[in-house]
Amino acid sequence: MDCEQTAVKDSVFESIDEASWQARAETHENVVGPYIDAYRYRRSSRTKHPVHDFLFAYYQLNRTVMRRWRPDPTQVLQGEAARQFLSDPRYRETEMGVGLDFTAISEKELKRIAWTANLIRAARARPARFNCFGLHEWAMVYKADEIRHETTPLRLSKGEVAKVVENGCIRCSHFDAFRFFTPEARPLNELQPQKEDRDSYEQFGCIHFNMDLYRWSYKGSPWIGSDLMRDCFLLALDARELDMRASPYDLSDYGYEAILIETSEGRERYVIEQKRIHDAGQVLAGRLLAQCDFVLCQAGVAKVS
Repeated sequence: MDCEQTAVKDSVFESIDEASWQARAETHENVVGPYIDAYRYRRSSRTKHPVHDFLFAYYQLNRTVMRRWRPDPTQVLQGEAARQFLSDPRYRETEMGVGLDFTAISEKELKRIAWTANLIRAARARPARFNCFGLHEWAMVYKADEIRHETTPLRLSKGEVAKVVENGCIRCSHFDAFRFFTPEARPLNELQPQKEDRDSYEQFGCIHFNMDLYRWSYKGSPWIGSDLMRDCFLLALDARELDMRASPYDLSDYGYEAILIETSEGRERYVIEQKRIHDAGQVLAGRLLAQCDFVLCQAGVAKVS
């Protein structure tokens, strides 16, 4: 990371006219708004969606933060309407327009962004693995008295699920999936990832790791821009759909076709989809890493100037 190339000066920022940034904000609302409204409706009507709810309930995000558009850290906004951002003390107005005030970033926010950047770098340095076949969802119901998605039936009997788990090879590298394994399934996992050693296990073949790009971009707001957060959300949605289609749950009532990973054809299909998620995740991880590095450099220069 070369901070000399991103010192706090006007030449490193992109100035966006009022019409253009308001169009971006409108696009953001048109994409994420319907998902947020649908989740809010399900909450009020006490109904569940076994695929989409995960992106709101599990990640425990503030839906207002997700819905509110914010510029990238490299951008400053022109026009009178941009002054609305000044109600947030983390923004300031300059001759170029309104943008982030990097002197206002907290130590907690800096540590989180630095942690995210380091974890992405560690995962990128590790070869991607495409041989897990989505068995983590099976391990979460293996010999369980109750299943996690209690309103969604299994498409196989519990005995058939157990046979798939026992005849397969579980290779889950993602702690936040592994921690939901049943006690009987944990010893069957090839790896034993723990919370404190994520940087020793995480890799971009894991669809859950790619989903987490959404969480990290959200937690980085407003220092990480909403356009990136939205793209990470859409990738997480895509990955979550693959995750559940390859699971032992019957999602036919929700319009999802199962990927039968208990068959050789199904495993081949899963790997194809897994690699597609990986490729898309690499692009978004690069964007997230660039924004993290930019913020860290700007904050470092701002705090000593």
